[in-house]
Amino acid sequence: MVREAYHNDLHRLKDETINMASLVGKAINDAVLSLKNRDVELAQKVIDMDTEIDAVYHKIEDDCMRLLALQQPMARDLRLIISILKMGIDLERMGDLALEIGIITQITANVPPIKPLIDIPRMSEISQEMLVNTMKAFKNKDAELAREIARKDDELDMLFDQIRRELISYMIEDPKTITSAQHLTFVARYLERIGDHITNLCEGVVFMVTGERVELN
Repeated sequence: MVREAYHNDLHRLKDETINMASLVGKAINDAVLSLKNRDVELAQKVIDMDTEIDAVYHKIEDDCMRLLALQQPMARDLRLIISILKMGIDLERMGDLALEIGIITQITANVPPIKPLIDIPRMSEISQEMLVNTMKAFKNKDAELAREIARKDDELDMLFDQIRRELISYMIEDPKTITSAQHLTFVARYLERIGDHITNLCEGVVFMVTGERVELN
């Protein structure tokens, strides 16, 4: 009976992690959507959502610590709990980055856009797809899928470099665009960093499944 309760706790822990990732994915989507549509109300919802994400993270952290203290897990179970602890940190930071994009939406909502947003929404789409697939790899204990997902981060890096170069050209041609271009550069940088965090999640999946510590960046 005790072992059954323990395994149920582990399953709940995995479900909590997947739920947190779902919340973070929605925050990323809504943050960039608010920026694209200049939607201050949606941006505020993203900012408010950070409190919910943090609450889920703290529950995951508390549950992990309780299981470590009371059950003294070994082998695969220990790797699972350690991986979830680390994954929670990356997911929480991703939520913070989505919040920062929401804040930029609020700051820039009344400023005429310097260019249509095409590549930044594309970065958002790629990162959300990576996150969804990472959770599939996590749920299915699929280390090879995790490795494959991590390689998608190169695409985000290339898009960031492309956006940065384009925005620098805008600033050189018209100094009046500097502030707006800097804000968009920050957004692109935040999405690039989200990709890095997802790569960390993939490393956590590989460790959880194989026990191997890898650098997928």
